[in-house]
Amino acid sequence: MTSNSNGLPPRRQPSNASGNSGNKSGKGKAPKKKRMRAFFKVFLSLLVIGILVGGGYMYWLYNQVANTGIDKPVPPGMSATTKPLTMLLLGTDNRPETGTFLSDVVMVAALNPNTKTATVVSLPRDTRIQLDGYKSNKLNAYYPRFKTQEKTSGKKAEDQMKDMMGKYLGVDINYTTVLNFQAFRDAINAVGGVDVTVDKNMCYRDTADNTDINLKAGAQHLDGKEALDFVRYRKSNCKPKTAESNDFDRNKRQSQVMNAMLDQMKSLGGITKIGKVISAVDKNMTTDVESEQMKNFIATYWNISTADVHFTPVTGEWRSPYVYINETELANAKQALQDTLSGKVTASSPKE
Repeated sequence: MTSNSNGLPPRRQPSNASGNSGNKSGKGKAPKKKRMRAFFKVFLSLLVIGILVGGGYMYWLYNQVANTGIDKPVPPGMSATTKPLTMLLLGTDNRPETGTFLSDVVMVAALNPNTKTATVVSLPRDTRIQLDGYKSNKLNAYYPRFKTQEKTSGKKAEDQMKDMMGKYLGVDINYTTVLNFQAFRDAINAVGGVDVTVDKNMCYRDTADNTDINLKAGAQHLDGKEALDFVRYRKSNCKPKTAESNDFDRNKRQSQVMNAMLDQMKSLGGITKIGKVISAVDKNMTTDVESEQMKNFIATYWNISTADVHFTPVTGEWRSPYVYINETELANAKQALQDTLSGKVTASSPKE
């Protein structure tokens, strides 16, 4: 495939282990918080893949991101076109009715422009962090703590999270992107919904947070609210009760929604859909990526293969109230990030 002077493809016409901390027993609000992790994993994965893949549509996307990101120059020597970079991805439960900032999903992505590969490491939200200079706590508690400290510390919570996670994983983290609860629903609606196969009847209701899951088994076209219900579903409190889900079931549903959304974005009329997704994400996203750097990411990774985006979840053992990380998996994840940045991870096939 040929490219233009910007290094972009020519314009075309449109033609696991999950890192889950395990099921908790007990009462209170903890189960509600855990139900939110599944959809954030889907959406954060889509954020990474949406930046990295899409073929000819990326030319149009390149122009669409002109008003996305922050309005400041890319530091010298830091262009994504030539330098391997890292990004911290946070999915928070923030929404008007709660005002909270618990980071229910934490991922770190490493991207190498020379090998056209990426590694995405995910950590359980309840991971017990024991790190010099930081009070021991659950991983998802640090971002809201840093938010409350912003006025006194003079440092943005996102920058504090970059420092802490960089120290924990042994890499310098260049950027942070934060998505809130509403992003998933808006993005699914932006592409016109998704076609999935619901694996079982699902019914769960909770008036406290207006949850009302009621899905029937079989092939379905789901809007944003229904897709969120689909990936969140764990257990039933209805009469008659519907069958519970385990982590393996939820992982398969996450993959279904992710693939269905990508199919929608690449389908006939996909260019318009991508624009709507960008608008939906932009309204529900905080990032310190410069606008020009957004373009650099698109120009560099528009044709990366999905086979070269390596998702590496780190799991552990749940012992209330923490997940105690599997140290071997953590060491392997750290090495995977380093190997991607250093160029040791090569693409599965040459790009045309």
